[in-house]
Amino acid sequence: MTSATSAAGAAIRVTVNGAERRSSTEARVTLADLLRDSLSLTGTHLGCEHGVCGACTVLLDGDPVRSCLVLAVQADGREVRTIEGLATDGVMSAVQRGCSERQSFQCGFCTPGFLMTLTAFLDQHPNPTRDEIREAISGNLCRCTGYQSIVDGAVRAAEILDGERGS
Repeated sequence: MTSATSAAGAAIRVTVNGAERRSSTEARVTLADLLRDSLSLTGTHLGCEHGVCGACTVLLDGDPVRSCLVLAVQADGREVRTIEGLATDGVMSAVQRGCSERQSFQCGFCTPGFLMTLTAFLDQHPNPTRDEIREAISGNLCRCTGYQSIVDGAVRAAEILDGERGS
């Protein structure tokens, strides 16, 4: 789909958490700002706004991206999954459950970015080692933990996913 441009901005269509959303946005608006300001999906947090901290990580066509670095118009015709889209019918995802069970996070500011990063990682690496998990989350920053509890949560999430697959 090609974006239409008007005086108000570009008309875009984005599938967010399974629902098609339409918006008109200026070319300079980031995906993070579109999600938070136009679509009221405030679970995506803005930290550094330079792509360094990972707090704004969402999945774009299944791949983790820093939504502060992606322009909203770049998401036109694509699928975005945010933290609000992880739970299904009020049931936490395996990644959410694993991290909750292992009390992976403290203040919660970085949590959405880590959970989205881990969701994409565990989709591609169902039986990761602790070192692989550490590498996967190395682009996400947390000021509260020593990261060990986050790795523990990811290990638990992988166990939950393995059980769901019946392996």
